Formats: sequence, structure tokens, C-alpha cells
Amino acid sequence: MNHFIKPVVVVSRCLGFDACRFNGDIIQDHFLNKLREYVEVITVCPEADIGLGTPRNPVRLVDSKQQGLRLIQPVTGRDLTDSMVHYAETFIEKIHKPIDGYILKSRSPTCGIKDSKVYSEKGTVNGKTAGVFAKKIVESQNHLAISDEGRLKNYLIRENFLTKLFLLASFRERKKQKSIQALVQFQSENKYLFMAYHQQKQKELGRIVSNGENISRENIFDVYEQKLHELLEHSRSVKSNINVMHHILGHFSKQLLSEEKAFLLTLIEKYREKKIPLSNPLMVLNSWAVRFNSSYLLDQTIFQPYPEQLNDLTDSGKGRDY
Repeated sequence: MNHFIKPVVVVSRCLGFDACRFNGDIIQDHFLNKLREYVEVITVCPEADIGLGTPRNPVRLVDSKQQGLRLIQPVTGRDLTDSMVHYAETFIEKIHKPIDGYILKSRSPTCGIKDSKVYSEKGTVNGKTAGVFAKKIVESQNHLAISDEGRLKNYLIRENFLTKLFLLASFRERKKQKSIQALVQFQSENKYLFMAYHQQKQKELGRIVSNGENISRENIFDVYEQKLHELLEHSRSVKSNINVMHHILGHFSKQLLSEEKAFLLTLIEKYREKKIPLSNPLMVLNSWAVRFNSSYLLDQTIFQPYPEQLNDLTDSGKGRDY
């Protein structure tokens, strides 16, 4: 069984940790309850933390003609924008440990990633945007795994989030070791996962590890990390995943029966048509790695990028359409 470094994740406190919603509620989330065992959690409630108390009068984002987007408490008329911006900036500065990701409360005027309602001065809804706290987080830390609990109800979004989260935590541990050998191993075991994100960036990471540009030992991890973040700005597509599977198939091309190859190619085609999940053809490739005792392939994180206990297909396809 693979060993996974525990990611450090900032989570909205109302998501199962404290009854701090504006109305005094707490929200139980099935996925987050399961995730707790595998991550280190730092909780945050921006509204409570700036002293609004619980329960409290609701706040909302208001598009002011004179001042632009403001965080307003309609009942009291208080403008909390500057206080919330200052809190967000201070929160980021005061965390003394590396963060791998955020899971914030959807639709919240402070924590919503994309879906916080924007009101006109007359009280009508004009659109949606990021909450004040979440906007600052995304602006300063967009290289991290950031989502809200609403989006994570969708299996594919959750799979991509977890892959990035545990990948960042793994690199953080290697960087702390300051071992070139550890960096070489990290690059090797993530080769096909990186290829699925962006093949050219994967090759650039390989060149950094081989130190063809004679990067100093002190700087190589920082240079590598910057390029890793550039790679993770891209998304894994159906096309790139299929490309990777064909590369992996090449390891067994002379050892398989023609019927076995045909079977895999049929699965890949069904994956292309979105009739089956990526895990189906990958599982076949993984079984062949076991069968032919390919230690190099068995170490590849693309087969298991995060703890298998976090796989849950019961809500596959649920959640809003993103």
C-alpha cells in the first residue's frame, strides 16, 4: 500500500467543525467527514473571526455605483469590506506552516469560490463572483488545490482536487528533505501523472532534475517547484489521459496477446466516449504491471494518486454542472 503524506488543508469551520453559520447552524458533509482522517485541518470562519459573532445578521456582496463591490451587513448598514480584506491578508501571513489546499463554503459572501451572489443597491441579484476572503486566497495562492464543498460533490472534480492536493503534499515533504535523490524519485514516480497534465512541462521538469542547466543545489527545489506549479495550471483532459495510457501500454506491447490489447483499446474507446471512468482502463494496465512485475510502473502515482479509501462513486455525477 502506498504511503501518503498528510496534506494541510484550510477548511471552512462551519463544514462539520463548529456551529458558526450566521444562523448558528453547522453543515455536515459526507466527503469532508471521510477526508478528516487523511489530512491535517486548519479551520477558518472569516465572519466569526472578525467579531460578528454567532448567530449574526447576514452579510452580502453589494455592487455599489460609487465604491464598487462591497461586503455589507444590510440590517446594520455596516461596511465590512476593509475589515475582511485585512483579515484575509493577515490570515495568510500568520499561517506558519505550508498549506496544500483549501475547502471553503460555497455560496458564502466571504468564502464562495465563484458562486457568491452579488446584489444591486436595490436588493436584486445581479450575478455571482468570489467571496471577499476567497478572492484574496485565490489571488495569492492559486497554485494550491482550492475548491468549495459544493464542487467536491462531483466525482470528477473531487478526483482532480485530491490528486493535486496529495501531489503538492508529497512534493512539500521532498523539498523539506533537500535531497536530490528524493527529487529524482519524485519526478520518476510521477512521470505519467505529469504527462497527463502537460507533456512538455513534464519534460521540462525532467531537465531540471537532470540539472542540465547546472542549477545550484540550493536553488533546484525552488526552480522545480515553480515549474511544477506551471504544470498544475493545466487540466488533465480525456485526450491527454488516453495518450498516457498508450505510453504505458507500450511497456507490454510484446508480451500481450492481440486479444488482450484489443480489450484494452475497447475500454479506452469507451472512456473516450465517456461511457466508463478513467479508472477502468487504468486498472487493467495496473494489473499487467503486477503480472509482468514492472516495479517502475508499479511505483507510478497515476494508478493511485491519493488514498484509495477516498474513492467514492456513490455520488458520481451528482453536484451542480460545472
